[in-house]
Amino acid sequence: MIQDIITIIHDYWLLLLIGQYPNGPLGGLANTIILSLLAILLAFPVSILLALARLSKWRALRWPVTGLVYVTRGVPLLMLILWCYFLVPLWTGADVPSFLIMLVTLVLYEGAFLSEVVRAGIVSLGQGQMDAARALGHSHLSAMRFVILPQALYNMIPSMISTFVSTIKDTTLGYVINVPDLTFAASQVNNQLFTQPFQVFIILAAVYYALCWSLTYVANSLERRIARRRAGPRRNARLATEAVPLKTLVEQP
Repeated sequence: MIQDIITIIHDYWLLLLIGQYPNGPLGGLANTIILSLLAILLAFPVSILLALARLSKWRALRWPVTGLVYVTRGVPLLMLILWCYFLVPLWTGADVPSFLIMLVTLVLYEGAFLSEVVRAGIVSLGQGQMDAARALGHSHLSAMRFVILPQALYNMIPSMISTFVSTIKDTTLGYVINVPDLTFAASQVNNQLFTQPFQVFIILAAVYYALCWSLTYVANSLERRIARRRAGPRRNARLATEAVPLKTLVEQP
């Protein structure tokens, strides 16, 4: 079986990597990475805006956004993809690319889930942080930008990593609307071979595992780096306080 996997990779690596490009649309692993990165980069600011809207004192803003988040989180992603795929061209009257439809759906879906993580991180800090910032002269937006969000985002790193990893895995559903991603390319390979579906989809699973593991490793490294940077000033302050009695003992006759 290992020999079969090596043969499939040798024969179809270009299709799995970039799809039919340059003779056709870009696809394969390259398209999956582009779709995942765009979805993550766009869903993150959307989630912050949704979280701030849910924490707003204005009911006209808070209630519609809360309803949007609840509906989006309560509906399967596959159903949202199909809704967007059939309704967007119907409403706009234009032939919208399946890649764009999948991207918009992922941003909305993952943004709704990530907004709850952001909201929980802000609420966990307590009202005292906001009161202290306002007492120092910050406006509400300034306090949220410079005091609340930096602390909340640091505390949310583990949950955000899980959401980002799920975004990569959710791109596989683009296959149902013919997004030329890695899953679509693997299906093309399987249709050509017929007799080796197990080997083909083992390759697919291994590639997705490598992508998710790489993202987790990078995020964990970033978390450790931030933790060391934060611990630096505290450690220096502790060493400074401990050095005083030591110096006093040395100078004693």
